Amino acid sequence: MGLGQNNNTLVNPLAAQAMEKFKYEVASEIGLNVPQSGYWGELTSRDCGAVGGHMVRKMIESYQNQAAGSQNMQ
Repeated sequence: MGLGQNNNTLVNPLAAQAMEKFKYEVASEIGLNVPQSGYWGELTSRDCGAVGGHMVRKMIESYQNQAAGSQNMQ
């Protein structure tokens, strides 16, 4: 997606930088080299989708671990 075309809004606008950093961390974990310019247009749709899919997977895993931890405390 090109710069300025993002229609997704975050519940907490302060999380935008953290989500951007998280995206780059996940991309490096799965072996993608994203240019520092931030332009993702050179990557395939499959690669970009893999980044998003891994981000969601990690967020769900984090939530489940957090929920399981709070269950054990009760």
